[in-house]
Amino acid sequence: MNVNRPVYLDNQATTPCDPRVLAVMLPWFTENYANPHSLEHQMGRAAEAAMEAARGHVAALIGAEPREIVFTSGATESNNIAIKGAARHARRIEDPRKRVITVATEHKCVLESVADLAEDGFDPIFLPVRRDGTLDPQLLVEALAEPTLLVSIMAVNNETGVIQDLAALAPIVKAAGALLHVDAAQAAGKIPLDLSVGIDLLSISGHKLYGPKGVGALYVRRRPRARVAALFSGGNQERGLRSGTLPAPLIVGLGEACRIAGQEMAEDDARIGALRDRLWRGLVAAFPDLILNGHAQNRISGNLNLTFPRLSAQAMMNSMPDLCVSTGSACSSAEVAPSYVLRAMGLSDAEASRTLRIGIGRFTSPADIDAAISGFVAPNAPSSTADGQASAPCPR
Repeated sequence: MNVNRPVYLDNQATTPCDPRVLAVMLPWFTENYANPHSLEHQMGRAAEAAMEAARGHVAALIGAEPREIVFTSGATESNNIAIKGAARHARRIEDPRKRVITVATEHKCVLESVADLAEDGFDPIFLPVRRDGTLDPQLLVEALAEPTLLVSIMAVNNETGVIQDLAALAPIVKAAGALLHVDAAQAAGKIPLDLSVGIDLLSISGHKLYGPKGVGALYVRRRPRARVAALFSGGNQERGLRSGTLPAPLIVGLGEACRIAGQEMAEDDARIGALRDRLWRGLVAAFPDLILNGHAQNRISGNLNLTFPRLSAQAMMNSMPDLCVSTGSACSSAEVAPSYVLRAMGLSDAEASRTLRIGIGRFTSPADIDAAISGFVAPNAPSSTADGQASAPCPR
């Protein structure tokens, strides 16, 4: 590998900011730095207009109305507002429903937001998943037998890339009269999203779709209206749901990232999928016992979550310092624990410890893929590899 430029294959953790996004952001740092809420003067009004144009781009990407988009600092804040805000509103109007349902493989910010509601008298329910990472619709039906306020199901898993079947799950939620929240941080800009299936609340993160870090959005359905209470007080910005001065440069960047994604999503998907298949063929040739975790078809094109046959993931990463991938582990302080997502899917701790997440993105090149294959094979492959494995079927 080129020691001067590591090969970056960790695009589920974050994506690089697209140069086109950076270009539209820079003037709002250097030329017009006005507060977008300072509507008394021309520079403030221009900043506000740029933000409203960005709101339109975000809305267009997911098929929403611009006024249904609330800007936030990212998906973690959006998820907290959606889940805790729905609960706070329900408590305020004395809604008797106390059950809040989510899935065991959700992002930590969703799991902990739902768990936190127990302190306020709500009933958190965490549904298991099947071995392929998908939710069994029948389990959802059974959980909804109790009157339920809200269900939160992520569109795409951040570790495995598995796509949940929202077209099948959303009608179940709506038939039970519950709100449906979707964490779409890993989905927006990568796969089409259909709000019409019954999604009431949806979270987006800028840095997962080649935009800047520190900005995101929450879709709040207007008709029929999804009621969410604000979590903190302030100047009543964003229809009172998210007070605070909005970062015009970051929002402009998010809007541009969404605009580009809307135009190039299909092209990106095809190209990234071809690179993914190329990497899979190279790795399975060297590691015949390689295991793909998660549904083989229902997954985004850029993700491979792989359990290797012998070495620990950490040992493999140590042997490949110029390759940027991630373990299937979640770090807490100095402690590294097996991934709760993989354990929820039935993997043992030993299997989880041999698992790596590989994320291919818009700026990954064929040369990067070939360098990655070489990087894996040289220090880590068994001394004897099976011939003919390079033609093994790709995950589809």
